This record gives sequence, C-alpha cells and structure tokens, in this order.
Amino acid sequence: MLHERPYNNNQLAEALGLDYKTVQHHLRVLEKNKIIVSSGERYGKMYFLSDVMEDNYPLFEEIWSRIEVCE
Repeated sequence: MLHERPYNNNQLAEALGLDYKTVQHHLRVLEKNKIIVSSGERYGKMYFLSDVMEDNYPLFEEIWSRIEVCE
C-alpha cells in the first residue's frame, strides 16, 4: 500500500482490518530496518517507502510473486 501513497498508522490499520497496535509494531520494525521512513509527529506521522525500497521495488515484487506461488 505504501508503494501507492503514504499512510498514517490509523489509515493502514483500518484499510488492512488490523489492530492499531499491531500495525504500529510492524511499522516500527520496518522503519528500524530501513524499509520505510516516516515524516511528521505522533498521530499525524505518515509512512513512506524508503528510497532503498523504492529503488528495489521490482526485485521485491519478483520475490513476492515467487513466495505466493509456493503457498
């Protein structure tokens, strides 16, 4: 979803049908590992894909498609 546009934690939780705290935890993990970056403060903090992730998005899609085939 973040490849399409930035979202805040609440928007992601609602769109994915997940608990706010669950999404918050995963956003922290993704940010710590430089997959996403954030801008803003507290409730209004928006999340974006990092430049590294954007640059490697085609590779991510290829890997993801192979994982989906294996399931």
